[in-house]
Amino acid sequence: MRILAVIFALLILALQYPMWLGKGGWLQVRELDRQLDRQRQTNAELKARNAALDADVRDLKTGVEAIEERARSELGMIRHDEVFFQLPPETAAPPSASIKPQGGR
Repeated sequence: MRILAVIFALLILALQYPMWLGKGGWLQVRELDRQLDRQRQTNAELKARNAALDADVRDLKTGVEAIEERARSELGMIRHDEVFFQLPPETAAPPSASIKPQGGR
């Protein structure tokens, strides 16, 4: 009787192995689900980027404001009747308060 129980237990284990660890098993399906979720997220990000690029292309094809904005921001162009002022970047206050005079004791 014991031998029969051991044989049945081994048979059950042999049937369970492909379900858990074999090709198409539970662990592999779980990993594929994770990869699928990551790919869906990447696709959504790329779809949003493509939509933004498509809107830019449509603006550049139909309107002059988009072309003018690009020329101003990327190429630094100005109109005939405009004056361009370039201000130097602000610098930190001179550290004169932190400098101690060197001299006699």
